[in-house]
Amino acid sequence: MNPISAAEASRRHSSSHHQAQHSKHKTSSHRQSASWYGADFHGKKTANGERFNMYAMTAAHRSLPLSSYAEVTNLKNHRSVIVRINDRGPFHGKRAMDLSYAAAKELGIKGTGSVRIKPLGSGLSLAQLIRNKLNKPS
Repeated sequence: MNPISAAEASRRHSSSHHQAQHSKHKTSSHRQSASWYGADFHGKKTANGERFNMYAMTAAHRSLPLSSYAEVTNLKNHRSVIVRINDRGPFHGKRAMDLSYAAAKELGIKGTGSVRIKPLGSGLSLAQLIRNKLNKPS
């Protein structure tokens, strides 16, 4: 591995920060495709090291930070859930997110569905996120 200069490190950081901000904007404003995974992965390790629980409100995403939260809305029936990102994926197709069985069921997604994904950040407890959502004027 070759060392890089401070200028190169700064350039790379700026570039990756710009890509992350662009990715965050794209994630929150576009119609995207999501599916779900369940029994075949139940009990297997996820990207953050915990065991996948198909009955938990979790999801896999390629770039959202692990242990962060996202609000996912089914654009067909307008149901929303809050999921915790605990895995990476999906790894095929043009899907943006793989939901746990429980999250997909709550959203009414039986196969693949059109969703809007709104990142909610990390470092906040689920209770704080729900409280913030309930106190936010519509």
